[in-house]
Amino acid sequence: MTDLLIVITVVLILVIIIQISKASEYVSVLKGKEKSVQQSDKVNAWLLILFLIFGLIGIYICQELLKGKLLPVAASVQGAAIDHMIIVTGIITAFVFFVTQILLFYFGFRYHNKPGRKAKYLPDNDPLEITWTAITALVMLVLTIFGLKEWFEITGPAPKNAMVVEVTGKQFAWLFRYPGKDGVLGRKDYKLIDPAKDNPLGQDWSDQANDDDVVSSGVMHLVVDRPVRLIINSQDVIHDVGMPYFRLKMDAMPGIPTTLWFTPTITTAQMIKKTGDPDFVYELACDQLCGQGHFTMRATIIVETQQQFNQWEASQESQYKIAMADLNPASTPDVKDTIGTKTSLPPSDSTKAKVAFAK
Repeated sequence: MTDLLIVITVVLILVIIIQISKASEYVSVLKGKEKSVQQSDKVNAWLLILFLIFGLIGIYICQELLKGKLLPVAASVQGAAIDHMIIVTGIITAFVFFVTQILLFYFGFRYHNKPGRKAKYLPDNDPLEITWTAITALVMLVLTIFGLKEWFEITGPAPKNAMVVEVTGKQFAWLFRYPGKDGVLGRKDYKLIDPAKDNPLGQDWSDQANDDDVVSSGVMHLVVDRPVRLIINSQDVIHDVGMPYFRLKMDAMPGIPTTLWFTPTITTAQMIKKTGDPDFVYELACDQLCGQGHFTMRATIIVETQQQFNQWEASQESQYKIAMADLNPASTPDVKDTIGTKTSLPPSDSTKAKVAFAK
């Protein structure tokens, strides 16, 4: 009902404007060109004021309707800092917007054409132009410095207690690798990539650091209040790790690993209570158009306590053991994820699907 009233109001305003325009044409015929122009300018001046008033009211209504809906809750330390920058930038730009627009419409009303008034031609004003250019440049410089500070922080060295997760994008899925108990990711070689032999990331089995590395697909597990460093790769085209609730995104480049780190602050369970949505999940989506299946390239992020993460990690078989189990398939056990979903490798033509990746 409210939307219908708004539409009717807009239509009526347009009809009034059209009628006023027609009336101005009739007046021009009766009073002559100069008087008709002045009358038209007077009407336009008042219309500018009306437009300004209704425009400000519309901005206020939109602000109230969209309050708290434009951005989801920031669920990381870095996300809160980025939100702060967004708020500061919004306040500055809003101030400039309201001042300039109010003055623009006011001047159009105050100095419209009327009898006895003659317009002055002012081609330029160097001091004024230098002043507003310098102020604009200074404000932009300050905002840029704060933005670069946050950027250099999230892309710089992570804290010593940070966990490490390797994220690999490929058309059209995300693979995640955890370093295991030794805390070291094993060596990889793209020439060794062979999903048919349970080696989707090209891990070099001659490197003992690979013995306890855990690989999963579709679900990434993180620990609340613990920094995590993501090492991001791509196996084919350019992808992009987009995590809106953490306010972060980073390109996944083929052949050029990229990194970032952040600290989650709200567990998935807590966010379910906060949002009131029992089906809530943190999403990791590809923010770079990467092919026909781009829309399907998403994964779930589970933020949990350290104890829950340890339990999940202990329940997983290392990718090395799964690959070596080809020699004795009967010994390969089923593995369960903490969310109750049986994990399995994507099926291939030459091997049976094994329980290695989360759906």
